[in-house]
Amino acid sequence: MQHVWWLIGWRNLGRNRRRSLIAAAALGFGYFSVVVLMGWAKGLTAEMIGNGTGVVTGQLQVHADDFKPDESVHATIGGRAGTDVRALVARVRSDPAVIAAAPRVYGGGLVSTGSATVAGVFMGVDPDLEVDVSLLLTVIEAGRAPVLGSNEILIGFEMARTIKAAPGDEVVLVAPAIDGSLGNDLYTVSGVFKTGLVDLDRTFAVLPIDVLQSLMAMDVNRIHEVAATVPDAWRAEDAVTRLNAVMATGEPPIEIESWVTTRPEMVEYATLMESFQWILLVIVFGVAIFGVANAMLMATFERRREFAVMLALGTRPSGILASVVAESLSLGVLGLVGGVVFTFPILVWWHLAPPDMSWLFGEFTMQGALMRPILRVEYPWSMTWQAGLALFITAVLAAVYPAIRAGRVPPADTLAD
Repeated sequence: MQHVWWLIGWRNLGRNRRRSLIAAAALGFGYFSVVVLMGWAKGLTAEMIGNGTGVVTGQLQVHADDFKPDESVHATIGGRAGTDVRALVARVRSDPAVIAAAPRVYGGGLVSTGSATVAGVFMGVDPDLEVDVSLLLTVIEAGRAPVLGSNEILIGFEMARTIKAAPGDEVVLVAPAIDGSLGNDLYTVSGVFKTGLVDLDRTFAVLPIDVLQSLMAMDVNRIHEVAATVPDAWRAEDAVTRLNAVMATGEPPIEIESWVTTRPEMVEYATLMESFQWILLVIVFGVAIFGVANAMLMATFERRREFAVMLALGTRPSGILASVVAESLSLGVLGLVGGVVFTFPILVWWHLAPPDMSWLFGEFTMQGALMRPILRVEYPWSMTWQAGLALFITAVLAAVYPAIRAGRVPPADTLAD
């Protein structure tokens, strides 16, 4: 018997097709709005995390347990004895979530051209490995990346402007060495990078790892860190758990951290955006419910004589309520189908070819990450079904009051009019 009410509900949508289409369009547009806006929010979050962790830090870091927070040049992996760098990088790289890993050495000192001097942070890298971990070697404004074994240095755009240096110029580096001496040498500027983060571009410089080790009197088996990257930033914690199980038991102890630990502000922002989706659901479908309820009230008012006849013939009020709710749910099905058909092509288009709004807004920073004004969206899979469920809940709630009124129509008085 229940299927009869579905047939009646579906048939009733055709009584006033324009009104039914408008109400279904309201539900479909609500579905579209929620899914696309949350996809855009997820894209914004992914952009922030990708840029915030991809410029320098990487999504995962392996270092000595006493390296953070002071980042002492003496706190190398394996202590004074060092470690087998190739084996360590290979072990990190062997994790199924890790797609690239690279060793690093850090230092600090002065960079001078003779006419100007600035303080800088030096990072020694293997250019062949580092290019897959961070963006520093891919955002070169002029020149090229340094080559292993050569006295070359890659400096930031703001640093280059301050000391008036360009590719091909020579600079002097002075840095405290690990043995307590003061290292200094002459280097050629191989290139200038520009991340858009002013502080980073002003203070950061990149050298070949072996060259920086030589400047700081370090053995080749002493490094400060192995940085790694994963395709999905949220899988970094899983990789940390697995790597801890196989690597964190040695002596001296090492520490393995993901961006979730090192950049907690990004996690808080991502969590905030997740909670925002429920507010968005309530607002969008809360507005839609009034339009659908108005359509259902009009539909039941126009058929009050029909309901009176049904009640006079013995139909229970619950049957009237079931027919109205079935009609509203049929309206929800129509709205959901229309919303899905319209939403998913837009999602695919915005994901594969996001509109670039740089011409209007320019670049900006958020949570320490450079953001591009690109309307990139990620597929919000959980929201696709949550929005669909919210759509049907909206349809049911919108039908409750009209259905109750229809079930209380007095047959005798209504038919006597």
